[in-house]
Amino acid sequence: MGIEISKGKTLSVFTLIMINVIAVGNLRSLTAGAEFGFALVFFYALATLLFFIPTILVTAELATGWPTTGGVYVWVREAFGPRLGFITIWLQWIYNVVWYPTIFTFIAGIVAYLIDPQLANNKIFMLSMILTTFWGATFLNCFGLKTSSWISIVGAIMGTLIPMIIISVLGFIWIHSGNLSQINFSLKDFFPNLADMHNLAFLTNILFGLMGMEMSAVHAGDVKNPQRDYPRALIYSAVLILATLVLPCLAITIVIPNKDLSLVSGLIDAFKVFFNTYHLTWFIPIIALLIIVGSLSGAAAWIIGPARGLLIASRDNNLPRFFERTNKRNAPVGLLLTQGAIVTLLCTVFLIMPSVNSSYWVLSNLTAQLALLFYILMFAAAIRLHHTRAHVERAFKIPGGSFGIWLVCGTGILTCVGAIILGFLPPSQIAIGQVATYEAILILGIIVFCLPPFILHKIGSLRAQKHKSSADDVVPEGVTLK
Repeated sequence: MGIEISKGKTLSVFTLIMINVIAVGNLRSLTAGAEFGFALVFFYALATLLFFIPTILVTAELATGWPTTGGVYVWVREAFGPRLGFITIWLQWIYNVVWYPTIFTFIAGIVAYLIDPQLANNKIFMLSMILTTFWGATFLNCFGLKTSSWISIVGAIMGTLIPMIIISVLGFIWIHSGNLSQINFSLKDFFPNLADMHNLAFLTNILFGLMGMEMSAVHAGDVKNPQRDYPRALIYSAVLILATLVLPCLAITIVIPNKDLSLVSGLIDAFKVFFNTYHLTWFIPIIALLIIVGSLSGAAAWIIGPARGLLIASRDNNLPRFFERTNKRNAPVGLLLTQGAIVTLLCTVFLIMPSVNSSYWVLSNLTAQLALLFYILMFAAAIRLHHTRAHVERAFKIPGGSFGIWLVCGTGILTCVGAIILGFLPPSQIAIGQVATYEAILILGIIVFCLPPFILHKIGSLRAQKHKSSADDVVPEGVTLK
């Protein structure tokens, strides 16, 4: 999380819930879920059973066993050593870097709507807006501007929760009033049509929409009674997150036909239909501004958060000296500029792919696949710690002993692997151009972004050994070598 918590401050259950909602709940993932129609309820139920619940259970056990700052990085390091710990924190950083273009694309789509809705399909406008807003947020972080926890929470409530609640209520009123629905609420439509396996590609992004519960683990040590309050906060958060994801998705599918659904502007398109029907067109710019503020608030916080985590690894001789650079305000400028360069390079996808929609999907999918690798390491760490650190007291333990931990973590790992494979199937609803190009971008992206931590860790280890050898070669004064 990029939220700043004051030292010595005790977090309440409510604050923890809000932190989880900020970390997991986001408006960007709603349109990907809406692609399934009423079957989205089935897929969210499946994703909850196979991924979300295992994530919550593992997070609850490990965070109450190691209630200190560090989260997943500490868990993997304790389980497998510093090398895999570094790879884990690298994956967490890099999948966020790949995610930045998608969230800023979402923001650019809302800005385009306020100016001219047609601009949302203009590659040059979207690319310019994405880079301008991203670099603006990056430079603000370089100046050391910190967002306090209450500002982040207020921003998330205003720009995420309120729009989610409003569109959910509008969808309920729409159905209750007997208006035409673009989907059928029937048992037949509840189960997906698996005749075309390509439709399962969106499942990867549904899983991504449920990621982030482990982020609040870094604050477990700030809770007055982490053994009691942290698991409670996870349960309440899960219920709220699912409600604020599923209901808005359904509201979008009710008024926007699947063939007209845009991954970038689908949410604001749905608001437009609702407000036009109820003669509230004056409210459209207001809701658009709320969404922009909420998205920018979350994105700005995330830009600095993972970079700070990687900065710690760089000081352990894992990264070149450039990445350790900070300015007088202690902002990690080396890492911020590096991730800015990567984001700028990633945005060239908008010039390669046939449409803004397809570019948005490719980057979203690549983000999800890198994140799934991160979660595989987290689940594997939970299994190993269960056996190697059984003596560590955990206030919450996954029921069932060894069988329970293997069932929960094994389910999570298999789900992640399956979702990565499904991600290579291009969705039939989106024109992605040549399938070979699409899959080549994904394969190349995974290789390019997963290879550096192995190389950098090796270089860092050699540098540390060289430094140690140099220190050993220094002969103390008065000592004679034979």
